Amino acid sequence: MHRCQAPDAVVWPQNVDQVSRLTALCYSHGVPIIPFGTGTGLEGGVCAVQGGVCINLTHMDQVLALNPEDFSVVVQPGVTRKTLNTHLRDTGLWFPVDPGADASLCGMAATGASGTNAVRYGTMRENVLNLEVVLPSGQVLHTAGPGRHFRKSAAGYNLTGLFVGSEGTLGLITAATLRLHPAPEATLAATCAFPSVQAAVDSTVQILQAAVPVARIEFLDDVAMAACSRHGKLSCLVAPTLFLEFHGSQQALAEQLQRAGAGAAGEGRGWQEAPPSPDPMEGLLSTPWQPTEEITQHNGGSHFAWAKEAEERSRLWTARHNAWYAILALRPGSKGYSTDVCVPISRLPEILVQTKEDLKTSGLTGAIVGHVGDGNFHCILVVDPEDPEELHRAEAFAQQLGRRALALHGTCTGEHGIGLGKRQLLQEEVGAVGVETMRQLKATLDPQGLMNPGKVL
Repeated sequence: MHRCQAPDAVVWPQNVDQVSRLTALCYSHGVPIIPFGTGTGLEGGVCAVQGGVCINLTHMDQVLALNPEDFSVVVQPGVTRKTLNTHLRDTGLWFPVDPGADASLCGMAATGASGTNAVRYGTMRENVLNLEVVLPSGQVLHTAGPGRHFRKSAAGYNLTGLFVGSEGTLGLITAATLRLHPAPEATLAATCAFPSVQAAVDSTVQILQAAVPVARIEFLDDVAMAACSRHGKLSCLVAPTLFLEFHGSQQALAEQLQRAGAGAAGEGRGWQEAPPSPDPMEGLLSTPWQPTEEITQHNGGSHFAWAKEAEERSRLWTARHNAWYAILALRPGSKGYSTDVCVPISRLPEILVQTKEDLKTSGLTGAIVGHVGDGNFHCILVVDPEDPEELHRAEAFAQQLGRRALALHGTCTGEHGIGLGKRQLLQEEVGAVGVETMRQLKATLDPQGLMNPGKVL
């Protein structure tokens, strides 16, 4: 949504020492510095608004240390989340933060990314243990101390948290120590269609209030479902739909599903004990059952479709992750404009229903998708980049949505960051004292204002 602006030069350092020397050299000559990971961010974070040198960190692509007994790993900025999980494949561990794009893990830390699994495993803010950061002066900082990877600490200021979400405005992240999680023994995914947006989101809130430990709850409205079904060749009902995923043991999954209120075939027959089976999921799914509390059915949910095999689940989630491209295909030649707000769970039905109405009255083409288990959703608008009037309407819609979220005690960005376009909304969100405190922190670390200038503040 932000037009790209090129730097004056691009440099590919091979190690932290080269990054340190480059940064010090640029700073001594008053040259802006723009860190670059994979460039998948959506808020213009790598645009060189004042020219300068882009420090491309993709050649630093090593997994530096793996501590499986401590559930931690140290990665350089060229390591992406898919690369890391491939590296972890035989360890019984995985890194669950999944923003959709195969983003750089250090870039994900810089933007405070999250994604579909955050409802169970948290965002990057909860999964970064330590950072190696090159400061504008060229000094190398280890935010939790060199080599440290403890699970908690009460030692001093939270420097790690300061740099997570700083969007390259305070320093360059050259290594991240990340928290790993045990890979789930069993996984089950499902989709459920609803008669309205209200019904789907009410189910989400009720499932969370019932403390069902689901791993993912994703929402797609009818427009998004139509696009994804066509693009991903799925045979799903075109209606507001929830995508759910459950992780755990067979016994734990059975309990989660019962509390979620989804019969194994969407039929109203009584619960029966499943016989033992060599396949840990087969017994769970072989006999239809109806739990005592039927959250989804109470809200009119229907057309439950199960995906128990890895191939089926992959196809289902690939279609969800490709929603951006599927929605763009609704209007060939167009560009995508993605909004990104997050509200308290209790206010989610209100804002989603109103946003759906606003989208209809705006005259814009768009769809709603969301990580609704966190109260976070996106309205993906499909616009003609050569039509200034339409672009203005899209920007006005995004500003209105951001302010609506703030009015409901939410945030103007759940995961994409502030970047170029949400600086005014940040001021409205945290207030004058909050912004001034951020400015003072930036001035202390970056007195010349050369680190990724024009972003956040």
